[in-house]
Amino acid sequence: MSDLDRPRIALYIALGLVVCFLGVRYLREQPDSVPADAGAGVTEATSGQATQPAAGDGSATVRLDRADGGRITVHVAGAVRRPGLYRLAAGSRIDDALQRAGGPRARADLTAVNLATKLEDGRQVIVPERGSGAAASAPGSGSGSAAAGGPGSAPAAPVNLNTATLEQLDTLDGVGPGIAQRIIDYREQHGGFRNVDELGEVPGIGDKRMATLRPLVTV
Repeated sequence: MSDLDRPRIALYIALGLVVCFLGVRYLREQPDSVPADAGAGVTEATSGQATQPAAGDGSATVRLDRADGGRITVHVAGAVRRPGLYRLAAGSRIDDALQRAGGPRARADLTAVNLATKLEDGRQVIVPERGSGAAASAPGSGSGSAAAGGPGSAPAAPVNLNTATLEQLDTLDGVGPGIAQRIIDYREQHGGFRNVDELGEVPGIGDKRMATLRPLVTV
């Protein structure tokens, strides 16, 4: 190698070292790479509650909740073809609940039921038979009892022990909320009352109270 080539080679080596140094410095100044799954920050859930990221973890994950569609559950009983529990859309009317329950039976007294009443979750709808004196129970319907004037007032027509609500039983003379609940419990445990005299089997109803209630109830 000639003496003239040595300075040229040294220059090339120096230029190469400068380029390498600048390249390393440039790479160090770049921000950290974004993870491949950074776009997966939104997750659907059905719990009904929003989830916030843990404090200090730097995470931007947001959890969106899927609503249940505004459903309510009601109990349809009495003179319908398929009594039972039904899930309906929020804002449904009593008429919607009756249709889900197969519609009213032939002896159903729909004049005692406000079919246009809006339902709320957890309510019971009772369709009475003609002549039973019971009526559908629903919030704001104004038909909790066909002739009930309030707790302690006697109804104008006999109350059906097998379809009456707690509020209707509470209107009977000598029956408060406690005994009314016992009547309903007895009805559910024994599949209903077979006759009026069976009411005497309910705890808290003695002979004197039974004599008062006999003309006020029916089955």
